[in-house]
Amino acid sequence: MTEDLKRIEAVLDEKVRPALRAHGGEIAADHLEDGVLYVKLLGQCAGCPSADLTSETIVEAELTAALPELVRKVAVIQTVSDELWEQAKKLLRDHHL
Repeated sequence: MTEDLKRIEAVLDEKVRPALRAHGGEIAADHLEDGVLYVKLLGQCAGCPSADLTSETIVEAELTAALPELVRKVAVIQTVSDELWEQAKKLLRDHHL
């Protein structure tokens, strides 16, 4: 892990993850490119309709305030979590859809 990503992870651990975990969510930093941090929202946050708002209000605000020389913007990589896939498969199996 690069030094820049270590600094980003420290801010995520201190400022962002506690809020996401309170809602059953998690975040993973994917990569940093030209001042844009690409993240994946996981757990209950994956695929959540509020993901863009979460990214802008919590993640981007905290990271740009703490590390303005590194992060200018945060972009959410839309994914479907393994947990959500398992829930969908269970629903389909249990309800014979």
